[in-house]
Amino acid sequence: MLETSAPAATSLQLRWATVIFAVALATHGADHLRRGMNTVSMTVMVLGFTQSAIALITIALVFTGHRWAPLFAIGIGFASAIGFTLVHVFPDWFGPFSDSFINPPASAKVNGFSWFAALFEIAADLAIGIAGLRARRLW
Repeated sequence: MLETSAPAATSLQLRWATVIFAVALATHGADHLRRGMNTVSMTVMVLGFTQSAIALITIALVFTGHRWAPLFAIGIGFASAIGFTLVHVFPDWFGPFSDSFINPPASAKVNGFSWFAALFEIAADLAIGIAGLRARRLW
């Protein structure tokens, strides 16, 4: 059974940030499906699935009012923002850890929607991380 505490553990701001985070997660996932899963390395795919699993757990914790929800939001928010920035926004410096949108090959099928989805995801990651900090009264 999930352990919950007072509703203060999941502030209204954290709930709204989580909704936006969930939409961004789905948008970014939809872009990867559009581009095809064969356009990323196995390493990037495993990292993406791991991030998605932790994100789904975080979403569930927030909407069940679990006391750990803000901590998960902080962790997944900031880790994802850093990760997506390194994977998509930086040049292809990280080998199998890269799915760079900077001068990608045509086979990567990167377009304007890809950029929107990645930047939306990064912004939503930061939003849920900050909302988690505020719910914990750390910001």
